[in-house]
Amino acid sequence: MKKIVLIIGAILVGVFILIQFVPYGHDHYNPPVINTPNWDNAQTADLAQHACYECHSNQTEWPWYSYIAPTSWLVEYDVQHARVNLNFSEWSTYQLMAGDAVAMVQAGKMPPWRYWILHPDAHLTDAQRQQLIQGLQALESQSQ
Repeated sequence: MKKIVLIIGAILVGVFILIQFVPYGHDHYNPPVINTPNWDNAQTADLAQHACYECHSNQTEWPWYSYIAPTSWLVEYDVQHARVNLNFSEWSTYQLMAGDAVAMVQAGKMPPWRYWILHPDAHLTDAQRQQLIQGLQALESQSQ
């Protein structure tokens, strides 16, 4: 039995080492910031930066676990997907998405739970959620 556990452990370690060589998840590219939103106030801007910008901007600070597969795969996917849907660093392109962002924040889908587990400051209180919603609504009305 002990031998089987050692063999299984060795296989798992080997697989873990091998998956580090999968090319996906190591990109960690931050394109230049093109245009940022004109937030309604500094507090909303700060709140959005803490709760949203890690994924929804070109200013991602890649944490240590984003370099280790398989978590690097999830982080890379989440950031790429988030930037496609709403990118605060390319606001002139994405400003029409503010309404969708409002709906996601209101529904409690943003920020997602798997993000705020590792980033507790991104877990919004009801007051912060309402402030962010109002700020996004103000951005939406600017684009109309």
